[in-house]
Amino acid sequence: METEAAESNLNFTFGVIADIQYANVPNGLNYTRTRKRYYRNSLCLLRGAINEWNAECVAPKFILQLGDIIDGCNSQIKASAEALETVINDFTNCVAPVHHIWGNHEFYNFDRTQLQQSALNTKHLEGDIVSGNMPSFNVKPEINNDDSEAFYGYHFSPFPKFRFIITDAYDLSIHGRKESSKKHNDSVQILKSNNKNEDPNSPEGLAEPNLHFLGFNGGFSQDQLEWLNNILNFSDCNQEKVTIIGHLPVHPDATDPICVAWNYNEMLSMLHTHSSVICFLAGHNHDGGYHLDNHGIHHITVEGVIETSPECQAFATVHVYEDRMILKGRGRTPSRVLRYREKIN
Repeated sequence: METEAAESNLNFTFGVIADIQYANVPNGLNYTRTRKRYYRNSLCLLRGAINEWNAECVAPKFILQLGDIIDGCNSQIKASAEALETVINDFTNCVAPVHHIWGNHEFYNFDRTQLQQSALNTKHLEGDIVSGNMPSFNVKPEINNDDSEAFYGYHFSPFPKFRFIITDAYDLSIHGRKESSKKHNDSVQILKSNNKNEDPNSPEGLAEPNLHFLGFNGGFSQDQLEWLNNILNFSDCNQEKVTIIGHLPVHPDATDPICVAWNYNEMLSMLHTHSSVICFLAGHNHDGGYHLDNHGIHHITVEGVIETSPECQAFATVHVYEDRMILKGRGRTPSRVLRYREKIN
């Protein structure tokens, strides 16, 4: 593992954590009943992560919570609001602002209107921070949050020439939208045409290229891809280094192939046309994963807290330099050196 000889070259740091899935219920098993899930202890691991971030000599500029903050079982016991309040209260102890991503378990507990009105909507953190926490400008077509077809997405620049973009991997999904909405009906048709199982979460009988068409996954709409493409056009011209964040991985070699977004190939094709993209951060697959693709983009899937035993940990702090990022993992999250492409055009 590479060591940092000169901390003076450090631009900033940020924290990442994924799939906390807290619930005030006894330990259980995953969907396939092959892994133990530590519902209550996930809160203890979150508190440990926050304590470590707060104690670091260089305070993180922000934290990325990669989705599935509480488990879907909370909905069944009518404890969704209480569970979310419990976890958010712990996040308020963090010295850094927290950006929340929406995953499938958010939609098992809440609809989009509820999420828009909740603490999990961190769109107010959008902007370019150049000094004094003041936004300098925005580079975006406006997203109308009152539109029933709107997606949850925004971007921010915590340091000159670096940009982070929050995406909505469940923009197309069978969860979260009213059944009368176009995107809901489009999503139902996409899933039914690729997965004939009565249980949409079952991969039984599926094979590539349809293995990932499951109800617990989702996809990116064309309007979201166009929105993202416009931002990346700006970043290319401005010679920025961009990290994109979404709950679902978009490269099958960075995860279990059943865990990628429905239209990951469309997303990848678009990302590969932009010189500014250096990294895609995701959660969802609790085993984690990593792949450096043939266009020099680092695809990182962060290990899930929910399936991390009480004596271990699963989170990271990322140290950002001009030529690389160093991901310093804790517990079962491995450390990595992430070098940028040789040239950002």
